[in-house]
Amino acid sequence: MLDSPATQEMRQWSHEQALAERFALAVTQLNRLKGVLIRVNGRVTLGGTANDMIIAHRAANLDLTSTVPVLEGLLTQAIKPCRLDVGRIVAEGIELDGQIAAANAQDMPEEAQDVVLYGFGRIGRLLARNYIERSGPAALLNLRAVVCRPSKDPAADLRKRASLLRTDSIHGAFNATVEVDEDRLCLIANGNRIQFIYAPDPAGLNYGEYGIKNAILIDNTGVWKDDAGLGQHLASSGVEKVLLTAPAKGDIPNIVYGVNDGEIAGQSIISAASCTTNAATPVLKVLDKTYGIEQGHIETVHSFTNDQNLIDNFHKADRRGRSAALNMVITSTGAAKAVAKAYRPLAGKLTGNAIRVPTPNVSLAILNLTLHADVTVETLNQTLEQASISAEYQKQIGFRWSTELVSSDLIGSRHAGVIDGAATIAEGKRVVVYVWYDNEFGYAQQVFRVAQAMAGVRLATLPA
Repeated sequence: MLDSPATQEMRQWSHEQALAERFALAVTQLNRLKGVLIRVNGRVTLGGTANDMIIAHRAANLDLTSTVPVLEGLLTQAIKPCRLDVGRIVAEGIELDGQIAAANAQDMPEEAQDVVLYGFGRIGRLLARNYIERSGPAALLNLRAVVCRPSKDPAADLRKRASLLRTDSIHGAFNATVEVDEDRLCLIANGNRIQFIYAPDPAGLNYGEYGIKNAILIDNTGVWKDDAGLGQHLASSGVEKVLLTAPAKGDIPNIVYGVNDGEIAGQSIISAASCTTNAATPVLKVLDKTYGIEQGHIETVHSFTNDQNLIDNFHKADRRGRSAALNMVITSTGAAKAVAKAYRPLAGKLTGNAIRVPTPNVSLAILNLTLHADVTVETLNQTLEQASISAEYQKQIGFRWSTELVSSDLIGSRHAGVIDGAATIAEGKRVVVYVWYDNEFGYAQQVFRVAQAMAGVRLATLPA
């Protein structure tokens, strides 16, 4: 007796789900044991469910029967940490042995780099999640400490911060074990002991007391933005380099990973620029390299942030004193100048403005550009989609084509920016490109990549 169509479909689904579960397990093991990050045509798979794996494969027109053996085979191989796009390997028929050889030819640091988070707000906690998620025998950066403002009751403060790490109203529950050691003022997260230090400022801090040495300190506070202020961290024992998670002032380099990260070498203080700058600059670089940009305007539709008021109250900045939850608020942005600082060919060619809107996360950069060459919507989208799966830009640029895409669909995106292909406009030399970005999580990924580069960790993206 023949099965009904419904029975056949359920049997096929069960088979596909079983394969997806094997794929997800292999992804986790490859990251934890070997430091290998798996992608499927540019899509990050780490932390995803079995259904996420199925969705990624269907979007890439791939069958799990062809990718699962590749990953399970990798688990038996000696391979150095790298980023590996199994979707491209299978789709393009690329020989895996050559990719393993390329990964093993990388020059890697002999020891993991210590990391200190100075501040534990929105970005600090997401960075902590990232370091904990990627911890294990193959980890190349280890989160060792977090510095917070002084508290009258440090133990109570630590419990509160542990709760904020475990749960998040936007990003959901953190898939990790988080234990509190009140006596030693530590959190133990997935086996990682993270020391909490309470101090009003960097003066007199001695990280060496906690066994921390040659650390990269990531300042998430935004209190200090110049050499004099951030240089205070370098005076602390145990700190070797400083990374600011905000645009810097003066001569401090503003780095957008994937664009000007070649400027990191030899610097002791750098900035990871802003979330908007990170979202827009890689896309602008691709368009300028391909077609040439004559001039343009960046309009940022940005989710409200903690510096705004929930209800009307005094604020030193114009308009920002009005309720963030009830108003769209026009404000300034330094993104246009910051883009030119990271990618100098666009100096003097861009203007910018911002509108803060009543959403808690995910923003939109609207790039209104005049190019040197005529272009169609189809060719423009093809250029951007190809960039999104290339080894050069797949970490920074995502590409989605859906007429139903909205901001909440991009929560948790690991890309610096995601192009909304269905919204692209092109009329001759005039184009409008819409770039979504998770201004919290996506930006934290870029900060993480900059920190890796500061530590001398430059994972090969394969296939090249």
